[in-house]
Amino acid sequence: MPTLECETLQIGQKVPEFQAQALMADGSFKDVKLADYKGKWLVLFFYPLDFTFVCPTEIQSFDKHYEDFKKLGAEVIACSTDSVYSHQAWVKGVLGKVKFPILGDTSHKVSKNFNVLLEEKGIALRGTFIIDPNGVLKSATVNDLPVGRSVEETLRTLQALQTGKLTGCGWKPGDKTLN
Repeated sequence: MPTLECETLQIGQKVPEFQAQALMADGSFKDVKLADYKGKWLVLFFYPLDFTFVCPTEIQSFDKHYEDFKKLGAEVIACSTDSVYSHQAWVKGVLGKVKFPILGDTSHKVSKNFNVLLEEKGIALRGTFIIDPNGVLKSATVNDLPVGRSVEETLRTLQALQTGKLTGCGWKPGDKTLN
């Protein structure tokens, strides 16, 4: 079983500043940092590798729901340990255009900060993190490599967090809160 040797980021803590080069929606490369998203909700999701089987289904689902996130005042960033050049080749060749930045975490610093890096493989687990407009971590979900995530559940969680109220099991937007 792999061991992680970094301090674990916990819910309610400020997310440490990060910066990495990203493939942008227009195909350019740009340095992206957490501070760029101050004042907005941010969904940061990690995936293991470009040119794989489960990863494109997740990225395409986030892309399909991107406008739903935008309507909620949230931005989306994807991240893997592949280079931005790999991301670019994947987007141009197989994946198709994506509306949000894809970070190339070749230094593994961002993946380590979020405690999703599998050191011995050099890849990230499937982590999904929701960060509030003040840079505080509000939700963290991490799946093993073969299990894809639900983008609809990420949207529901974001909406629940944005109510600022108690939301019971199975709560959906429009339902009454518990307080």
